[in-house]
Amino acid sequence: MRREGRRPAGTRSARVVRAGARGLVAAMAMSGVRSFTAAFAGPHEKTPPEAVVEAHAPESVQRLPRRGREAVTELVHWTYGTGGGMVFGLLPARVRLHPVTGPLYGLVIWFGFELALAPVLGLRHTRRHPVLWRVVIALDHVLYGVVVAGRLAPEPPRTRRPAWSACSTAARPRLRGGRGARRAAAWRARRR
Repeated sequence: MRREGRRPAGTRSARVVRAGARGLVAAMAMSGVRSFTAAFAGPHEKTPPEAVVEAHAPESVQRLPRRGREAVTELVHWTYGTGGGMVFGLLPARVRLHPVTGPLYGLVIWFGFELALAPVLGLRHTRRHPVLWRVVIALDHVLYGVVVAGRLAPEPPRTRRPAWSACSTAARPRLRGGRGARRAAAWRARRR
């Protein structure tokens, strides 16, 4: 029997899955922006996912044709973006729902890569990028955060059903006349 005031089971996991899906979509959008930017920055500029795959992918991936390596790079980036989205979904609601949390989260993901992950992986190229490249990458991560936070397509607010609506039909009170009857009629109308 469910206690009053508790959320239904699966709410947290559903929230995490939704945030992970938004992270995947955001990572895909970032890939498109980076492809566009790299065309203007020149072939010597590598995105962080490209640098990671180039430096640390197994030999079997390194032997793939260029298109195959690009596909693996995208899968790595999308997986990282999905994981980042899922972590965002674990944040407390009061933090997640604040309007600046998404963009700040995207920047924290980038700074975490630049300041912690890149040095651990031995990726020194991150220090040589021109300022414009860094600005574009920062904006790219702000976009990631906006998408992960659901700011572009927010979920509709959930309405709470009366506690007795979770009861079976047999256990539901039979209300006759007055306000209770109107509530019961409204409940039946919503169920259709």
